[in-house]
Amino acid sequence: MTGLAAEVTESSQQPEPSRQAARGVRARTVLTLVYYVLGAFLVTVQLWVDPASRWQIGDIQDVNQATWFMRYTATAIEHFRLPALLTSAMNAPHTVNMMWNTSLLLPGSVVAPVTLLFGPQVALTVLLVIGMAGSAASMLYVLRRWGASLLAAGLGGALYGFSPALVNSGIGHYSLELGLLLPLLIDRLMRIVTGRGSPVRNGIWLGVLAAAQLFISEEALVDTILAAVIMLAVMVASRPHQVRERLLPSLTGLATAGGIALVLCARGLWVQFHGVAANGAAATVVILYNGRLTNLGTLPYAFITPARSVLLHTASTAHRAAYYPQPTPEYLAYLGIPLIIVLLAAIIYFWRDLTIRVAGLAGIALEWMGMGAKPRIAGTSTLPSFLLPWQYLQHLPMLGGMVPDRLAILADLAAAVVLAFAIDRARSSKPFVNWRYGAQAVTAIAVLALLPLIPAPYQTARVAPVPAGWQATFAALHLTPQSRVLLAPFPYSGVSEMLRYAAATGEPATMNGGDFIQPDEPGRLSRAGRAGMDPLTRYIDGLYSGTWGTATPSPAVIKADLAEMDPAGVVAVTTPTTAMGRFLIQLFGPPTTHIGQVLGWRL
Repeated sequence: MTGLAAEVTESSQQPEPSRQAARGVRARTVLTLVYYVLGAFLVTVQLWVDPASRWQIGDIQDVNQATWFMRYTATAIEHFRLPALLTSAMNAPHTVNMMWNTSLLLPGSVVAPVTLLFGPQVALTVLLVIGMAGSAASMLYVLRRWGASLLAAGLGGALYGFSPALVNSGIGHYSLELGLLLPLLIDRLMRIVTGRGSPVRNGIWLGVLAAAQLFISEEALVDTILAAVIMLAVMVASRPHQVRERLLPSLTGLATAGGIALVLCARGLWVQFHGVAANGAAATVVILYNGRLTNLGTLPYAFITPARSVLLHTASTAHRAAYYPQPTPEYLAYLGIPLIIVLLAAIIYFWRDLTIRVAGLAGIALEWMGMGAKPRIAGTSTLPSFLLPWQYLQHLPMLGGMVPDRLAILADLAAAVVLAFAIDRARSSKPFVNWRYGAQAVTAIAVLALLPLIPAPYQTARVAPVPAGWQATFAALHLTPQSRVLLAPFPYSGVSEMLRYAAATGEPATMNGGDFIQPDEPGRLSRAGRAGMDPLTRYIDGLYSGTWGTATPSPAVIKADLAEMDPAGVVAVTTPTTAMGRFLIQLFGPPTTHIGQVLGWRL
């Protein structure tokens, strides 16, 4: 495995730069980073038109949920404390385990000043820019450390940071779009096993990075570990005679990393798993979408069919992508035919290059596993079930709740490595090295292969404004931050706008219900806040939406449900003449306040 360090150092074939040349390289590096930032702003440009009140179309439920998480974290920072890992601010009197949710604890803490000054929606848009530009910059940094030329590393960074996998994840899945640390994690691991630098120092860095990633996206951390296992397996198979030499230093570095990560993550992991099964969250590999159960694995046509989320698409491809059985944030696998051809050709032609071989085979394996298990929708085109390896992994501890199509993020990281080092190898190899414009031809081929991946700006819409009278109602009810408030309609993913109102105003500080994952609940009750619902709240939401024909709960059921929630106040976005308004007045009597579009009761 030490051969990896030597081979990647040779890959760029660049002479030792002079001091003046080094200054030029630094200037070009800064310019590349500026391009990354500009690219991120171009993707989010329509959000910046009115950042406090615009969201990216495609997953409003997760965007609304994320605004609540951002407000929750910022409120804790405002009071000079870290956000609690167990909270009853949502789902009172029960708690929500933030470690089982995409709660953005670390990112939300970092941008808390933005949330407090400008609101959670603005802070989320800032995170989108950080995610794209920062992920590209992180990939650039790692590729340069391993000897790639600035040109090759810059293109590799752009491929990763602006890949459809990351850009589409930004449509609601903010924790996955923040892929900054994933290249750094792989870098430190590879430095440990190849003997580049002190194994203890690299282990410390690896442990710190892993701990940070745990509080950004636990799922992405597990995906990275899976990718690392595949890469190490390829390395061991390629250089078996070097394993013995590197075994002890590698174990030293990994043990150091594990110890550091355990110390930093012990509290969070204890809160998450104490009394909860490792697969406590229901598996998310199957969802109900458009009335049908579907596997969240990638369908093969997604690799080559451009959606509206990239600039270069046709009406036909956009139409086909729009009817993909998963939501837009799960359309992650697109690479385009030109880039797939270039990557496969590079893996084959430069097979003897260990870096390209390891990254290439890991990328192929990750895309293969990303196709998930057996499809649930008849007629969808995918591989036969016996050729889908994820079905043999999905029941393992910690993998049962994973979404396999998101392995495309790590596959794109591997693709960036293959592309960068293939560019440098090709520019210094036959036949291109013998041509007058051979180096330029290699660059042109790489750029042309990347063109289909250029992202289009996010399509946006205005968020639902806070109802007139919302804040005035809370002020008139004189509730304390600890007072439980029953909101009507009852908040869960189906009416996630209630979370947005709370996030935008900070009221209520404590609510019954919400949109969250509750582990160890049967079936789909663990997701989207369904575990916090009961017959009364389901009936209230049915009256609000006009779509649920459930019978009125009996007085005994209503009494039991209210006793369990024990609200100090009720705030309803309705009027006295609606079905929901009439029911609430029948239940609680004349409202204490009626301001604008909001009714309020102090109980």
